[in-house]
Amino acid sequence: MIYKLFRFSFLMAFCMGWASFAVLGQGNPDEGKTLFANNCAQCHAKDMKTNATGPALAGFLDRWSSFPTEDLNAWIRNSQALISKGHPRATELWKQYGPVVMTAFPNLTDGQIQSLEAYIQGTAAGTYGVIAPTQAEVLPVETKPKPLSWIWFALLAILVFMAVILSRLITGLTRLSSLQTGEPVPPSKTFWEVLSGKSMVVTLIVLGVILAGYTTVKNGIAYGRQQNYQPDQPIKFSHATHSGLNKIDCQFCHDGARRSKHAVIPAMNTCMSCHKAIVKGSTYGTAEISKIFASVGYNPNTSQYIPNYDNMDEKEIEVIFKKWIGDNYLSENELKAMDAEGERLMNDEWNAIKSSLTNKTKTKIQGPVEWTRIHNLPDHVYFNHSQHVTVGGVACQQCHGKIENMEVVRQYATLSMGWCINCHRETEVKSFSTNDYYLGKYEKYHQALKDGSKNKVTVEDIGGLECQKCHY
Repeated sequence: MIYKLFRFSFLMAFCMGWASFAVLGQGNPDEGKTLFANNCAQCHAKDMKTNATGPALAGFLDRWSSFPTEDLNAWIRNSQALISKGHPRATELWKQYGPVVMTAFPNLTDGQIQSLEAYIQGTAAGTYGVIAPTQAEVLPVETKPKPLSWIWFALLAILVFMAVILSRLITGLTRLSSLQTGEPVPPSKTFWEVLSGKSMVVTLIVLGVILAGYTTVKNGIAYGRQQNYQPDQPIKFSHATHSGLNKIDCQFCHDGARRSKHAVIPAMNTCMSCHKAIVKGSTYGTAEISKIFASVGYNPNTSQYIPNYDNMDEKEIEVIFKKWIGDNYLSENELKAMDAEGERLMNDEWNAIKSSLTNKTKTKIQGPVEWTRIHNLPDHVYFNHSQHVTVGGVACQQCHGKIENMEVVRQYATLSMGWCINCHRETEVKSFSTNDYYLGKYEKYHQALKDGSKNKVTVEDIGGLECQKCHY
């Protein structure tokens, strides 16, 4: 009897244990993706395979497999509480990553944790793919002039053929008229004589002038317009990560937008205000952030700026950053010696740093990053960012599109004259009724707003379409 009870208890325990493993990972990976983005992505790499501020999450279930599931859930909800109890796995992680404290998530349910696990496992294994963008989001990298359709060439050929036929017909009628009146019949012209005749030459010259004028005007209108232009940059900076995921305000980096004509490209010192602490990226690991360090002369091995960096030899810089790349490769793969793959990775990342920070005119790694300009108005156009951002209250996205969703920045708008004019015609002047600047100048508009004959005052109403506003 005792044996039967023991066997029954053992089978029940085995089935319950198996059920707990079966349930594990059955969460909703789509829900897990949202939870990861909102709670985990600030510290853990999105590829799940790279160490960042926190450890790489790929294989974390295996590393916790010798402990009950409740221990892992307790770690996620409050890591410091588990460390204070002396839990061996928690203590091991604290020794490796302390004093960086993992954020507590006490409100996560067991189901939400399972969804996180499902998303992390699926992403690490490559079985959970990124949702494809909608058709509205898929835009060509660069809009190129469309080639002339074959129908235009066909029409041109038909016109030339009809012109030749008409010329021959006129010649024939002239000869017939001369024969009937008894006048001398002009000699018949060959086909070449018709093509090289005065009338044909004049016609071709007129057509050439028209075509040249059309081409000149068309190219003049298109000057500086490169909608959807999306060049590669020396550093793979993601607005989707910084502005979208981490909610960094545009003007934190582009400080000039609120107070000057230019929005300005932030100096690397602005980047370093965050990247002194965040030394590895969630997507590219050390590869891209190391370019920032190499530009400003920051040694990530010692967390110190390098003295006399401007005068340092390239070989000395190479030693510093290869050590940094190699050490991180070793820690990620838990190796005791650099293998062939690590050597290749180290050399590839160093060569990428060098090629991104040097060119024909900038031969030294030290110094500012030379970004590729995307938005470029013609010299005869005046545009002031502060006038639009601070005074007009125009959101960055109105001209630049949903920049917070762009991994690689592209030119969203045409930036054409017509595009600007339409905006001035439709945009309401902010605080028109309360801004003292407008109170004494536009009495008729204030009266129109009061009597209801006008529901808003636009930029066009206050002179926004005057040529001198943009072409002074």
